[in-house]
Amino acid sequence: MQILTASAGSYPRIGETSELAQLRRTIAAWERKEAGEAELRAAEDALVRAALADQLDAGLDLVTDGQIRWYDPVSHLAGKLAGVEINGLLRLFDTNFYFRQPVVRGAVKRREAMILSEYEFARANCAKPVKPVLTGPYTLARSSILSNGAYNGAEALVEAYTQALALEIEALAQAGAELIQIDEPAILKQPGDLPVLERALAALAARKGQARLALHLSFGDPQPLYDRLQKLPVDILSLDFTYNPEFADYVAATGSEKALGLGLVDARNTRLEDAAAAAAQAERLLAKVKADADPCYLTTSCGLEFLPRDRARAKLKLLTQLRSHLKGSR
Repeated sequence: MQILTASAGSYPRIGETSELAQLRRTIAAWERKEAGEAELRAAEDALVRAALADQLDAGLDLVTDGQIRWYDPVSHLAGKLAGVEINGLLRLFDTNFYFRQPVVRGAVKRREAMILSEYEFARANCAKPVKPVLTGPYTLARSSILSNGAYNGAEALVEAYTQALALEIEALAQAGAELIQIDEPAILKQPGDLPVLERALAALAARKGQARLALHLSFGDPQPLYDRLQKLPVDILSLDFTYNPEFADYVAATGSEKALGLGLVDARNTRLEDAAAAAAQAERLLAKVKADADPCYLTTSCGLEFLPRDRARAKLKLLTQLRSHLKGSR
């Protein structure tokens, strides 16, 4: 079985040096109308390159653009769709971060690419494969307010977001993306809606072409849903193993029909895990994966934007240390 290291998604937008704080300064200047769009894009481009460089320096096999251009994982996508306005701030699950809540006032439609240009920029500036990440239709719908009777309930809104995201997935696959990640943390809060998510993922999978589809779950315990997750129409299950200390034992006992992304490294805690102990845990889990055709991934529990940049770097390097331990034991 091939074992690769991968970023889970986001990366800190500021750092220790003046250059790494440039984006924050430029955003402030842009909001005061003292900087233009070109200056803002240039600052974003520079920080994306820095995030890619950190991932490459850490030795990762699969990288992301760090979602540097995203204000949050909800409004960045929903705000680009017709029929959606962006409202006030809400807390992002159990974090200290916030997202701007979408208000759906009309028919949701993809009027422009959402992250295609971001993926293409990262790919052009990186020697390693780049993984585009999309917040999934279920989480977008659960994070939105329905207004003006645009849709008859949350399930209809999930379908509308699904249709828009399916077009984006098709475009990303045609642009060369080999693996596309769908983040659906909201399903862990509403497990009874898993059939709704399953239908949405089936529609997305129908548009992925030759790309593989990964479902990433974070900000909660996936164990209550684990057996049912195995039946979802995705190629890879990328899961947070930090919420429930017993979850790894459960997966080791039951196995997996699908390739796994092992979120054993906590992306919300500055403490560094013991590489040997985490590798031993990964060894137990990987031994029970039956999907030999697809690689499995060593990754963090969620994106790294919750950590200071120096700790985020250390967490990335820890992933490559885990892989070295695994290679030594095989």
